[in-house]
Amino acid sequence: MSEAAKDLMSHCPATKAADLLGDKWTLLILRAMILGATRYSEFSVAIPRISPSVLSGRLKALCDNGLAIKRGGAGQQARYRLTPSGRECEPMIAMLAVWGLKWAERHTRVEQIDVGVTMWDLHKTIDCAELPDGETVIAITLTDLEEHNRWWICVSSRERDLCDSDPGKDVDLYLRASLDTLIAIWMGDLSVDEALRDETISMTGEPHIADTAKFWFPISPVAKAQKSGMNPAAMPLPA
Repeated sequence: MSEAAKDLMSHCPATKAADLLGDKWTLLILRAMILGATRYSEFSVAIPRISPSVLSGRLKALCDNGLAIKRGGAGQQARYRLTPSGRECEPMIAMLAVWGLKWAERHTRVEQIDVGVTMWDLHKTIDCAELPDGETVIAITLTDLEEHNRWWICVSSRERDLCDSDPGKDVDLYLRASLDTLIAIWMGDLSVDEALRDETISMTGEPHIADTAKFWFPISPVAKAQKSGMNPAAMPLPA
């Protein structure tokens, strides 16, 4: 390749964008931020395989490149927020998810899925507007796992917490299902009503919350957009 061609490629906007976003860890951090992560501890839960040094380095790079800002102190007390240029990455992240649903999913086995990441996605995409006022606590038992099979999701209009140990709160709903079933519902391949009818999922507790599950149950923003006939890239992902 000639020096002129190399120089032209170095000035290509696509090349510059790839330099900023081409790293998988950067993309995963952006995805976590789009879904509402702001603290170091939340990124660690959402991306459990990332090392502390890599996470710190990528967060610093996002800030240095104007995609995010850091507020509220140092270390794990800091909060990270997307800038306008960072928010404009949403359509790209959404389209990657669309591609993944169509092509990458067929090469993924359940045993390859990180249960912590899956549960983090689920607790971030519950529709709190369809739940009663105040905090709702959902205790989940994953029937197909021997380890990491008990989780508690505590959600309200202000906060969302995911726990892998009993938080000691009154439980409003007990949910039992396989991880495979929860993933199928979240990805839009199975409806809550179908899962209840087939008895692949069970819910006991507050009747109103159980009866309205199809309205608040966590669904991937991409699957929700596809179901409504919207272009997933044009649908803002939830905070």
